[in-house]
Amino acid sequence: MVTGLGTVNPCGLDVASTWDAMVAGRSGTGLLTRFDSADLRSQIAGEIKGFDGEAIFGKRNVRRLGLFMQYAIVAADEALRDAGFTLVEGQPIEGVDPERFGVYVGTGIGGFPEIAEEAEHMLAEGTSRISPIFIPRALNNLAGGQLAIRYQAMGPSLCIATACAVGNHSIGEAYKAIRYGEADMVIAGGTEAALTPLGYGGFMTMRALSRNNEDPSGASRPFDRDRDGFVMSEGSGIVVLEDLERAKARDARIYAELVGYGATTDAHHVTAPAPGGAGAARCMQVAMRDAGVRPDQIDYINAHGTSTPANDPAETQAIKTAFGDAARKVVVSSTKGVSGHLLGAAGGLEAVAVCKALQTGILPPTANLRTPDPECDLDYCPGDARETRPQIALTNGFGFGGTNACLVFRTL
Repeated sequence: MVTGLGTVNPCGLDVASTWDAMVAGRSGTGLLTRFDSADLRSQIAGEIKGFDGEAIFGKRNVRRLGLFMQYAIVAADEALRDAGFTLVEGQPIEGVDPERFGVYVGTGIGGFPEIAEEAEHMLAEGTSRISPIFIPRALNNLAGGQLAIRYQAMGPSLCIATACAVGNHSIGEAYKAIRYGEADMVIAGGTEAALTPLGYGGFMTMRALSRNNEDPSGASRPFDRDRDGFVMSEGSGIVVLEDLERAKARDARIYAELVGYGATTDAHHVTAPAPGGAGAARCMQVAMRDAGVRPDQIDYINAHGTSTPANDPAETQAIKTAFGDAARKVVVSSTKGVSGHLLGAAGGLEAVAVCKALQTGILPPTANLRTPDPECDLDYCPGDARETRPQIALTNGFGFGGTNACLVFRTL
């Protein structure tokens, strides 16, 4: 059962503001301000505005936390409070068995800002001047490690690093841990903070980023004929998963039930999807089979929908393959039109969006879809949100290296 949601991302610093932006199709992307981009061909990003780590964690503590860790902590705090728990830092959560409480929070890239900062420091002052807290600020698994210490979660802990599929894989593996009796409750999702000259420049020089600098809020345009790349963003998305009996016993509010998980690999190319989205199609089929549902029972798909020339038609074909005749009836949208692409945090944020869609009965639109691409000819929910009362939803996450992860949620 999904009993708590939390996020920090370019659309908002919490779930409520984020969901409002998604439903309204209001973009959180804009011109890059984190560093000088005047000479770059891509100048757009989904930066988090108004986030003050020093105010949240204190001047002393914030230096010990990588930015991706800070995002994860804020999102996880919100998710746990949303689930009805009272938090006291460093103390076990009342009513939760610490040894049955797990943390599955991954990241695609991890401590990029911290690595870049310390590399500059080393080059200027020498290796012996590297900060002793550099490694604990930068290691990928220490977002989850910080969360485990913060909440005294002593059950299974796993940091997955499957590029842009991290969030879905983390939530899916957490689901398995609960289903197989290894944990009663798990906080799961993804976090990312890679908006540095090195991280941004790397994606830019491989021509993955949008160059639509004249329209920064409309540059992320999934499934649109004029899309030209994704908009790089940052943030975190976290969900609280609990065993049904435990959630019922404490009378928890349940957003949705996670009922299916699929994971496949293209084994095709380091960046390009398999022809026709074959690996993605198999992943959706595996997830639906695990959930015990037919394609015609799925009401909504939250697409990976990155706004890149290669991904969107491949995902369209994958949906057609996996869903058959039902592909023409299911509503599909990509919330990356408003959030941009959070890389390793994308799946966590999009799981939050799916749970809100099932809770509210509202399907968020694909923002900035103005000119349909003939190759992307499904119902991608352009324009306004729809109130359709969906019962079962699927969310896709695909990453470089051909890694795929899909989740199926349903209302109770």
